[in-house]
Amino acid sequence: MSANVATKKKKIMPLHDRVLVKPISADDAKKTASGIIIPETVNKEKPEQGKVIAVGDGKINDDGKVLPLSVHVGDVVVFSKYGPDEIKVDGEEYYIIREDSILAVIK
Repeated sequence: MSANVATKKKKIMPLHDRVLVKPISADDAKKTASGIIIPETVNKEKPEQGKVIAVGDGKINDDGKVLPLSVHVGDVVVFSKYGPDEIKVDGEEYYIIREDSILAVIK
């Protein structure tokens, strides 16, 4: 079952094996627990994190069957910096990511 995000005028519904992610604020990741500030150039090379807002129906295999996704709405995920497509809808920034570009789910 897929989910979608209702914005003021638009709905974003990822297709197939794609996932809609709301990025987690980068400001939280710039400072370590000990107070060391990480330069932005170092931070750009690290995987990103975000919250899953919507998921597609699933990947279609060679037999035409739909394989459900293993990530769900509300999951916090880690993904490669270079994996997502960035979009803006009604002033909000989102990423659209293929499920195979997601590295981990944070529990």
